Amino acid sequence: MNLLIKILVTSALVFLIANFMPGVRVAGFTTALIVAIVLGLLNIFIKPILVILTLPVTILTLGLFLLIINALMILLCTKIVDGFSVDTFLTALFFSIILSLLQSIMNGILGDGK
Repeated sequence: MNLLIKILVTSALVFLIANFMPGVRVAGFTTALIVAIVLGLLNIFIKPILVILTLPVTILTLGLFLLIINALMILLCTKIVDGFSVDTFLTALFFSIILSLLQSIMNGILGDGK
């Protein structure tokens, strides 16, 4: 049940951010729901591989390179999900930062289920 709530919250945040941020387009809430699921799967399967491969760069940048990896996950998601588009890499970077911040806030409000 907790996973379902997180997916719904993430999809609502994606839909909300897309309505306010220029350069990000989501066809509808169903597309935002698919984006949330695909982003979750990418973060589970692809992101750890990228983090390991780029570990020296991540250490040298004191972890800031993880922001680049998050933006790449957003851009990869745009290639997978029809109806979701992000214009530029910089837009994807800002989108990922805003999404991460809002997810952290919502996780704090909703609690971790403990």
